[in-house]
Amino acid sequence: MQHEIYAVTSVEVVGDYKLRLIFDDGKEQTINFQPVLEGELFGPLKDPALFAQVRIDEVARTIIWPNGADFDPATLHDWNIYESDLVAGANRRLHAAESSTSYTIAK
Repeated sequence: MQHEIYAVTSVEVVGDYKLRLIFDDGKEQTINFQPVLEGELFGPLKDPALFAQVRIDEVARTIIWPNGADFDPATLHDWNIYESDLVAGANRRLHAAESSTSYTIAK
């Protein structure tokens, strides 16, 4: 299986947890990241001020945030293919976090 290599050339915050991305092949994607913002790495991006600090990493040519969160540019390019798996992974992280913080007190 061949994995295409893409580079993000432009990123713009266009709404709550939404980014407009342009790639080196001219493709444009507007992605709502809210459903995948769970877990230790992506959960902090629920803070709108942190989410807005997105930038393009000049080496990896993908988007990155100050806390180290990033996405593979090929995943971003073909978001519609990967979105359901990413949302399912976020839901697993959410449920794992919820179950690790719930407990019962024995009497």
